[in-house]
Amino acid sequence: MKVLVATQKPFAAVAVKGIKEIVEGAGYEFALLEKYEQQSDLVAAVADADALIVRSDKVTAEVVEAAKQLKIVVRAGAGYDNLDLAACSAHGVVAMNTPGQNSNAVAELALALMIFMARTQFTPATGSEIQGKTLGIQAFGNVGRLVGKKAAALGMKVKAIDPFLSAEQIVAGGAEPADSLEALYSECDYVSIHIPATPQTIGSIGYDLVTRMPKGATLINTARKEVIDEAGLAKALEERTDLKYAADVAPDNIAELKEKFGARVFATPKKMGAQTAEANINAGLAAARQIVAFLKDGCTKFQLNK
Repeated sequence: MKVLVATQKPFAAVAVKGIKEIVEGAGYEFALLEKYEQQSDLVAAVADADALIVRSDKVTAEVVEAAKQLKIVVRAGAGYDNLDLAACSAHGVVAMNTPGQNSNAVAELALALMIFMARTQFTPATGSEIQGKTLGIQAFGNVGRLVGKKAAALGMKVKAIDPFLSAEQIVAGGAEPADSLEALYSECDYVSIHIPATPQTIGSIGYDLVTRMPKGATLINTARKEVIDEAGLAKALEERTDLKYAADVAPDNIAELKEKFGARVFATPKKMGAQTAEANINAGLAAARQIVAFLKDGCTKFQLNK
């Protein structure tokens, strides 16, 4: 069987070496497609692949339809909105992600963005400290819990909300449960977003929530740009000149936001939450191990399209 690693943004060389060793050690063929320029390159490469590992690469219906032998695709990372789950299900392809492997990298970036914005993007202007401030965490999964733990160690008070967790589970994770999403935004100096982009969450964070935040508050987004109502955010920033926004992926209206609001807005040039050597390696190796476990033993522990 053939396992294809297809990445426009390549894994680190040491990760590729490790993936290859895992795949070939299990008796499977290893193939590599890196830095491809056209989606058609991926479509052509998957034609004889039994398994596929990707990063942020788009596994569309066209890709799945072209991969007649494909049995499993693993997204090396937590977010999986680049996988067409419906197409995978329709063609009997198991889709997985690798939750937890990038969590520490994203959590560290979230804290770094908070400090960066608190210190006025490291300009000579007088900034503030995050110690003693209240942090609200929207979604208390792997990343959210790590953000909370690190923030608490820096002297912040931590609150969290997660529709899939009980108040007891949030307390066990080290945070105070918020009574509601509206309360989280109203009571926190910083809010860190960790929700996925789904039909329910896309565009869900906008004017109403942002303007509930206390004076001088900062919204941090290391999740997905799609969860932000960009027009609503712009309106909130215009009306509330004390608010700030920092993101790990530039909103579509970033040029307008920066022109209007200057240092109150920041976005990384490209999504870099998982861009550490450690996360790169961990996610790639986890993806390879999950594929081997599936092909050999039928393990579907991290299946997304159940």
